[in-house]
Parts: sequence; C-alpha cells; structure tokens
Amino acid sequence: MAENDAKPTLPKKSGPYISSVTSRGMNLLTQKVDFANNIQLSLTLAALSIGLWWTFDRSRSGFGLGVGIAFLATLVSQLLVYNGVYQYTSPDFLYVRSWLPCIFFAGGITMGNIGRQLAMYECKVIAEKSHED
Repeated sequence: MAENDAKPTLPKKSGPYISSVTSRGMNLLTQKVDFANNIQLSLTLAALSIGLWWTFDRSRSGFGLGVGIAFLATLVSQLLVYNGVYQYTSPDFLYVRSWLPCIFFAGGITMGNIGRQLAMYECKVIAEKSHED
C-alpha cells in the first residue's frame, strides 16, 4: 500500500460535548446571575433551551424527548414536593420553581445527543469488526 492510499481520517464530532458544556453553563447561569424576577429567569432559560435544541439537534424526536423529559421530571418533582419528601424555599408555580422544566429540557436534549453519538460510534465499531472478519 502506497502512502497516498491511506484512508483519510474523519473529523470527530464535538456536538454532544459542546451541548453538555452549554447545559452546564445554563445551570451556572441560574445560580450566579441575579434576575429581577423568576419570570425573567424562566423566559431566559426557555429561550436558551430552545436555542440549545436548535443549535445541536433540530430533530422532532429530540424536541419531543426534551419536552417529554421536562414534563415527566417536573411531574415527579411536583409529586415529591406535594407528598412532603422535600420542599422549595420559595415555589413559584404549583409547588415547584418555574425554571425547572427548562433545565430538564436542556438535560434531555444533552443526554439524547450523547446517547445518539454513542449509538453511532457503537454501530461504526461493529461494522469495522465485521469487515475485519
């Protein structure tokens, strides 16, 4: 095999890693920045969550996953608070903080992207092993 016949290496996708960092940045935003009220915080996080989805996913299934995770996780959180397992110091809306679904949405998008990349990597490794046999 000549030097020019070598297989070109494909660039690595960094989408899920950047998405993870962005999601972590959103969590830090809620902790460090003082907003005038919780509605401003919730609207900012909702916009950032939709931006996170638009930047890194743009699929209907990803959006559905994020909305589903946000709904179910908020429901579980609300049930735990309602049953007295834990409580918030100042709930905004129906026993929970209003920004909580936005954080769950961003986490769902991030984990979905990481899972998709891991599945694609696994399929690629299996395909390479089958070609070697």
